[in-house]
Amino acid sequence: MSAPEIHSLSATPITSHSFNGDRSQVAVSLNSNDVTIYSRQGKDWNVTETLSEHDKLITSIDWAPNSNRIVTASQDRNAYVWQETPDPQTGKLVWKPTLVLLRINRAATFVRWSPNEDKFAVATGARAIAVCSYDSENNWWVSRHLKKPIRSTVLSLDWHPNNVLLAAGSADMKARVFSAYIKDVDSRPPPSVWGERLPFNTVCGEYGSPSGGWVHAVGFSPSGDVLAFASHDSTISIVYPSGPVIYTIKLNSLPYVTLSWTSEDSLIAAGHDCQPIVFSGSAGGWHLVGTLDDTSAAKQSGGTRGFGVAGSQVGRLNSAAFHTFRQADSRGTSSPTSAAGSGSTDTELLTVHQNTITSIRPFSGTADRVAQVSTTGVDGRLVIWDVNNVTELTGKMGALRLH
Repeated sequence: MSAPEIHSLSATPITSHSFNGDRSQVAVSLNSNDVTIYSRQGKDWNVTETLSEHDKLITSIDWAPNSNRIVTASQDRNAYVWQETPDPQTGKLVWKPTLVLLRINRAATFVRWSPNEDKFAVATGARAIAVCSYDSENNWWVSRHLKKPIRSTVLSLDWHPNNVLLAAGSADMKARVFSAYIKDVDSRPPPSVWGERLPFNTVCGEYGSPSGGWVHAVGFSPSGDVLAFASHDSTISIVYPSGPVIYTIKLNSLPYVTLSWTSEDSLIAAGHDCQPIVFSGSAGGWHLVGTLDDTSAAKQSGGTRGFGVAGSQVGRLNSAAFHTFRQADSRGTSSPTSAAGSGSTDTELLTVHQNTITSIRPFSGTADRVAQVSTTGVDGRLVIWDVNNVTELTGKMGALRLH
């Protein structure tokens, strides 16, 4: 079993990340108003570019693998499309921003390129989604808004493979599927399980969070026939619209804020629990498989995780204060006896990520068979995981309910 690649990019949180097409560069937002581009040099990642145009925190980044354009969204209510162009004086390739006319009065929260890379969607706090296409006459990107029936901030987006349908999760506790068909950009899509006639702003599906939590993440399966979404009530829901059938997995853990499909029958979710969790299933049912993070691994000298006291079974934090609560946790059971005698002040988590995972993206493989995924988090780490290295969850994480 190969260990995950762990790269500490920064001491500050990583809000979002996205790789270029050949995975030799990664663009990240280090909880600031700049985009930092790292290039891989051997086993290390070094800063090679800093893109500065936004006035406030950058909330989301997406790097188009084929056209090599970067789109960024920010709390300053703006989005920019960055493209490498030759400098007139030096001839060197430099990143130049192009204006996007979002026409919003609240923050932009999330952005994603469409599969054909001819348009992109921006989620906003203005109860709207801006679907943007390029206007060659004026050399800018113009937007059309998806509004009804959104009632609150849109938190996440994902495109259907047909380049027309768009899934959205929002703080009104709903996951929805919209048509983002633009006449001058898109060809008419073939009929699918989501419908046949798909004019702009058609709502093809609306699904509520099981216990009324914000919908933090949404994602279409590789075929586009299944939708998954993660809610703040610590649930993962998988929707088969042709049934219609909805499977909900309720977990006794912290909520997930990001997810990614790895095949038609498998997905990975991550968030406040600090580890990527694998789910698998089909139209007949879904279940939790395990984790990509082996939290039972012994701590090596100078390592990044493990137990402070050899052989002691502890919870998330290996600290004396935490043991006082004798609280069973998703990664093990409390051991107050050993804690009392140890006097340990080590507060390191047993997971690779030491704080919330903010983003998970496919890293290698194909769309319908992902081999590796990448994650970034509040701890400033970039981790690359092999999706086949799944270990069983320890403790009481397996106590889930399937409806």
